[in-house]
Amino acid sequence: MHPYTETIEVHVALTGYGDALFYGALNTHHFVPGQSLKQRLFAWHPPSFYGTELEVRQIEEIELVVLPAEEVIPFFAEMHTLLHIEWKWDEQAEHLIRLAPALASSIEKRKYVPSFEAYRAGQLQWTWDPDSLKKQDRASLTKVIQQTDESYAEGLGAAYSAFVFQRWYSSEEAATDLRREFPQLFPERGTLPKTAGMDAQSWLVSIGWKADAAPFRPMLQLQEPDEDEPSWRLRLVLQNKLDAAVLVPVMLDSRGRLEGEWPEVWTPFILDRSAGWLDQLRAHLPRLGSSISGRRDVLSDPLGDQEAWQFLTQDSGRLLAAGWQVLLPGWWEAARKKKPKLRAKVQPEEGSERGQSFFGLDSIIHFDWRIAIGDTDLSEDEFADLVARNERLVRFRGEWVPLDPDLLEQIRRAMGGVGREQGLSFQDILHLHLLHNEQREYRNQKWKEGQQTEEDQQPQDDQNIRLEVELNEHLNRVIAQLGGGQGGAPSLPIPTGLHAELRSYQKEGFAWLGFLRRFGLGACLADDMGLGKTIQFITYLLHIKDHEPRKPGQAPVLLICPTSVLGNWQKEISRFAPSINVSLHYGARRLSGEEFREQTEQVDIIITSFATATLDQEMLQTYTWACICLDEAQNIKNAQTKQSLAVRSFPAKHRIAMTGTPIENRLSELWSIYDFINPGYLGNARAFQTRFISAIEKDKDEQRMQDLQQLVKPFMLRRKKKDPNIQLDLPDKNEMKTYIHLTGEQSALYDQSVQALMDKMKELEGIKRKGAILSALTQLKQLCDHPLLLTKEALPEELPEDGALTSAYDVYSPQDMAMLISRSAKLERLMELVRELRDEGERCLIFTQYIGMGQMLQQVLRQELQEPVLYLHGGTSKTGRDRMIEEFQSRTLPEDKQPSVFILSIKAGGVGLNLTAANHVFHFDRWWNPAVENQATDRAYRMGQTKDVQVHKFISLGTLEERIDEMLESKQQLSDNIITSSENWITELSTDELQDLFTRRRDWSG
Repeated sequence: MHPYTETIEVHVALTGYGDALFYGALNTHHFVPGQSLKQRLFAWHPPSFYGTELEVRQIEEIELVVLPAEEVIPFFAEMHTLLHIEWKWDEQAEHLIRLAPALASSIEKRKYVPSFEAYRAGQLQWTWDPDSLKKQDRASLTKVIQQTDESYAEGLGAAYSAFVFQRWYSSEEAATDLRREFPQLFPERGTLPKTAGMDAQSWLVSIGWKADAAPFRPMLQLQEPDEDEPSWRLRLVLQNKLDAAVLVPVMLDSRGRLEGEWPEVWTPFILDRSAGWLDQLRAHLPRLGSSISGRRDVLSDPLGDQEAWQFLTQDSGRLLAAGWQVLLPGWWEAARKKKPKLRAKVQPEEGSERGQSFFGLDSIIHFDWRIAIGDTDLSEDEFADLVARNERLVRFRGEWVPLDPDLLEQIRRAMGGVGREQGLSFQDILHLHLLHNEQREYRNQKWKEGQQTEEDQQPQDDQNIRLEVELNEHLNRVIAQLGGGQGGAPSLPIPTGLHAELRSYQKEGFAWLGFLRRFGLGACLADDMGLGKTIQFITYLLHIKDHEPRKPGQAPVLLICPTSVLGNWQKEISRFAPSINVSLHYGARRLSGEEFREQTEQVDIIITSFATATLDQEMLQTYTWACICLDEAQNIKNAQTKQSLAVRSFPAKHRIAMTGTPIENRLSELWSIYDFINPGYLGNARAFQTRFISAIEKDKDEQRMQDLQQLVKPFMLRRKKKDPNIQLDLPDKNEMKTYIHLTGEQSALYDQSVQALMDKMKELEGIKRKGAILSALTQLKQLCDHPLLLTKEALPEELPEDGALTSAYDVYSPQDMAMLISRSAKLERLMELVRELRDEGERCLIFTQYIGMGQMLQQVLRQELQEPVLYLHGGTSKTGRDRMIEEFQSRTLPEDKQPSVFILSIKAGGVGLNLTAANHVFHFDRWWNPAVENQATDRAYRMGQTKDVQVHKFISLGTLEERIDEMLESKQQLSDNIITSSENWITELSTDELQDLFTRRRDWSG
């Protein structure tokens, strides 16, 4: 019985890309459908998923099955087909069946080689190595290629190469290894492969694919001039592989024959290898043209300076790429890698007391040019002399100096862009030094004006010169001290007029401010909140007053701060430096014109708000202030606002910015602050955007980030509470009073309430009088918190029971929210401080006596911070109370669920609670018994607290809050009553005493 169920005749054709096209026939007139053929022929072929993934093409009535090139060799080498079908193969298929096993075996054993012909055409392909095939396989392969047409041989070669790529170089890692091990297989794009005078075997040796059996290697040696031979010369030498120090000089004549004396055993190899050397050298050495005819030694002519330079910089590289060995002078490799350096050497006396002093970043520093080429250091005159010789290789001081014409041009251009006569600004010196003499072409500081061209923005190649600055002893010390080196700024004596004891880091901060003032350099004091920026500046004020007597017509210091801290500054200066004459420039009754000018001559400091400074810009910018200091300098973070533009327009001898948050959101905020303290130091806004903001915020450029840090560091002093040296200096509990002005609305309502009380006092007696006094006292205290508590305006939304939070944070429109906050200076200041501490990831307690104020604070803080805010008061149930404490103390809640601000009634939350998660305590309104306040503070300051606690006590200036605080501080007669009782003592005061206690003092009202 016949074993086959059917017979299929298979025809195969190879494409130029190596793909195999199959079609099957049952007889002369019936072709097998492609779908049927691939299911049968490739039924045991896993790579094509048993034929299902193979493509079928239609050509007229024949359907062709396409087998990808990389699968052709392995398919015919294995030949797994269905046994119940009789397969008959055409002649081309028979060739593949016979040759594929040997070809597949050579690939598995990695006995393939790169194709020389493909390489010459600019491609990388693989082919079989005839030497690795068995004799009968090599004969069969040669016979098939001779008997078939050219397209078959081309297709077979492409299929072989595709299988090599698929088998050994399909991964990125393998391809990278190949490129690293055999770089000559990958010539640079646009360049032609260097194969002149080579055959396939010599090329394989030259690229390192095959080992060279010859006992020597040919080398081209460049000999430098010496006493015996004053010219540069090339010579051909044979280097002994067994002893690299042995070089055998030979001569190559114009017919390609070699002459010289070498070991006899070398002769067969020389005869075999040297035939193509002349053609190879002529292909890569342009000087070996037609003029060498009849020469006994084609390399006998000496080289001129230009020819030697060309060989070093161009010809030798081409020879190396073509597989030749080149022997260059020992100094060349190091000299080639060393980039020229242009150095501005600051003159010895510059910036010292003996020489010309400088004052400010724009001050000119005089210098001398020094040019370093390799290890050779040249003066400007020596450099000019070398350039004038118009040579590329110059012997100078016993050493060869390479003079690249392109680099010489760059040096000349850079020197011309910064004339030595004009000097460099101290700002330029700082930039070059702080950026570690960065390796980039000096472009006349065009980046500072934002004038870079598209060419300027491109990455600079390796040929750019390196511009450096060499500081003299004085400037080196100054810049080192700016950066915190050499012990930092020199210490200064503490002014005798200071009524405070400075901590060590505060002394350093004061000395730093004085140091920068001495050199006209602006400062950003960016210490954490609570570290005493205020006292450091006050000490600086006293230092100016003591050491810089003012002349007639000279303006005093100008301090610009938020409205909410105007009073605080007045009180702090009065407390710590009573000898400082202070003037408040604020409010409707503020001075202008000649009156203001007279005032400037009588005081040491003028304090104003950002808003007022903006309104009075035209007047304030007519003065050159002894110093301008911005408190809460983040108020000018938006550079294009009227407020920021106004403040930055004021002239000053020195500028200081104080802020705990120099960057809140974007780098542009840092630019705005630095453009205030040191105008132009970071370039203009456009240049800063290009150079730093885009690179850092968009591209995450680490180098640009480091550059910016280096530029910013000398003018910013930032200490954090968590710094070990600061932590040791801080007290466990730091109490501070925050003095705040009333708003205009609050002032008017306060005066009305006091007048109404005084009118009643004329008629009331006894219990009614006491009741009226207590009622007025409550009204005045609530009014100091927020006028809404007095006017009884309804809040937009009632709080849920137990102070629980609603699902949405937003209660007010943004406009209503801004209006609500602006009506209370206390609330404005609280928001500033809470935002700052929350930016630092810290938590706080806020105590208030009034339910309405607590409700308002909760709604405002929730909406402004967009986070949970707790409020515990007398109406809070025990369950709600326990839940709030647990949530606040927790450190495991999700970030969006974790409350970090806790508002408490001083009665309900002042005792019995452990709230050590907070390290800031705010007393929004004052309780007249200090013991009660201390107990409330101790909710955070107690066992288990691991951080220093900052206590903020808010006091409304000019009101009864300030008067009571003064009594507590001075321990006057009423002190004992205040400490031992509640507010009832006030009801026993006479009408005159009441009027003195309650009436608003207008000297703090602006």
